[in-house]
Amino acid sequence: SNLFRQMTVTSFLAAGMVLVMVTGNIDLSVGKLAGFASVVVAVFQRDIWVQFIPDQPVMAALLSVLVGLIVGCLFGVFQAYIIAYLRVPAFIVTLGGMFILNGGILLVTQGKTIAANQPGFSAIAQGYLPPIVGWIIGILVVIVLFVMMFRGRQTKARYGFELKPIYQDVLRTVFFSILVLFYVFIVNQYNGIQNPVLLLAVTVIVVSYVSTNTRFGRYAYAIGGNREAARLSGINIKKQIFSIFILMGGVVLASYVGYGTIAAGQGYELDAIASCVLGGTSTLGGAGTIFGAMVGALIMTSLNTGLQMLNVAPAWQYVVKGLVLILAVVVDVYFKKSN
Repeated sequence: SNLFRQMTVTSFLAAGMVLVMVTGNIDLSVGKLAGFASVVVAVFQRDIWVQFIPDQPVMAALLSVLVGLIVGCLFGVFQAYIIAYLRVPAFIVTLGGMFILNGGILLVTQGKTIAANQPGFSAIAQGYLPPIVGWIIGILVVIVLFVMMFRGRQTKARYGFELKPIYQDVLRTVFFSILVLFYVFIVNQYNGIQNPVLLLAVTVIVVSYVSTNTRFGRYAYAIGGNREAARLSGINIKKQIFSIFILMGGVVLASYVGYGTIAAGQGYELDAIASCVLGGTSTLGGAGTIFGAMVGALIMTSLNTGLQMLNVAPAWQYVVKGLVLILAVVVDVYFKKSN
C-alpha cells in the first residue's frame, strides 16, 4: 500500500514526460516545477486560506489544487513558447527552467520549511477510500474491461481486421480483472484504496486514451517518428510541442508531503525520465506508452524503497540507479538500431 502511494508522484510526472519524450524532447525542470508549485500552495494553505475561509477545509483544498495547476501551466506556457516558437532546444530551456525554479523555491521559502499540513488538503494524497467503495470501484473496473474488450472486437470486425480467438481476449481480460480485484483485496486489508492511486489511475486512463485514440496523441508519435514527414503531412509541429509542454505541471507533491521545503521536487525529474525509459519510451522519440511508464515508475520506486530498507548508503543508491538507467538506455538504443 505504501509502495503504491509513494510511486504516485513519480508516476504523475512520468505520465506527462512520456508525451514529451515521444516527440524527441526532454524536460529537466518537471521535478522542480512540482516542487515550486508545492511551496506556493503551502504558502496559500498556511497564510491565505486560513484568513479568508478558515472553516472550509474542502474549499481550501480545491482552491489549493487550482493554484498549483495554474502555477504549473503558466510556467509550462513560458517554457513551451521558447521551445516551440523560438526553437531553442528543450534540453537548454528546461535546464535553465530548473535553475529558475530552484531559485524560486528558495525565494518563497526563505530557506525555511513551510508547514501546511491541513487535514482537507492532506487527504488528497494521504487519505484512503472505505473498503466497500474500493470493492465497488474494482467491480466497475472489471465491467469496463469486459465492455471494452467486446467493443474492441466489434470495431475490428467492422473495419475488416483479423480477430484473435475470443478465448485469448477473454483470458487476457480475466487476468487483468483478477489483478484489479486482488489489489483491492490486499489494500483493503490495510486501510483501503489510496486517494492518490485512484487519482493516478484516472489520469493514466485519460492520458493513455488521448495518446493512442486522438489526433493530438497520434501527432505526437508522428513528430517523434519522423519530424520532417510530420511537417510535410500538415501537422503544426510548433502548436503540438507547445501544447505538450503546457501539460507538464503538477501539485501532487504538495499534498503528499504536506510541507513546502527547500528540497521540494529534488530529483523527481530524473526518476520520471528513468521511469519512462524503463517502461519502454525511446530516448530517440516515436515510441512509448503511458502504461509502460507506470511499470517503470513502480520499478524505480521499488528500487528506491528496497535500497533504503537494506540500509544501502545514499551514495551507492545513486550509483545503482544510474547504472540501471544507463543499462535501460543501452538496451533501448540497441533494439532501436536492430529494427
